[in-house]
Amino acid sequence: MSSAKKTESQATPFSFQPYPLVEGEEYMNEPQVEHFRRILQNWKKELMREVDRTVSHMQDEAANFPDPNDRATQESEFSLELRTRDRERKLIKKIEESLENLERGDYGYCETCGIEIGLRRLEARPTATQCIDCKTLDELREKQIG
Repeated sequence: MSSAKKTESQATPFSFQPYPLVEGEEYMNEPQVEHFRRILQNWKKELMREVDRTVSHMQDEAANFPDPNDRATQESEFSLELRTRDRERKLIKKIEESLENLERGDYGYCETCGIEIGLRRLEARPTATQCIDCKTLDELREKQIG
């Protein structure tokens, strides 16, 4: 598993109860919209807390080590932390876009073909913008191209 995917999946909000499916219920009705709004907002809050923790940690741990090896180790650790936060910054942007789509009534529908993405897929990946079929086709094209 790549480190980008690992970080994103580690940041996924798993502390929610799955939406109870009701047969015949309209897709993306008000209770479902609220369910996903809560998931996205909580996820964003948690990522923002991580950003604050990183800034605080880097300020507290910053030291001018006389030993070049110690200094290199610290710079390497900070670099890794900053790359992780950069990925999370991009994820926060995706979360904000998902919240905007939710407000517009576009959330939960595939941006490629327009069909319902599905509640369980959205719970697994709340920022999903494609149904599983379109996403699979995109990944196959990517693989073939290079």
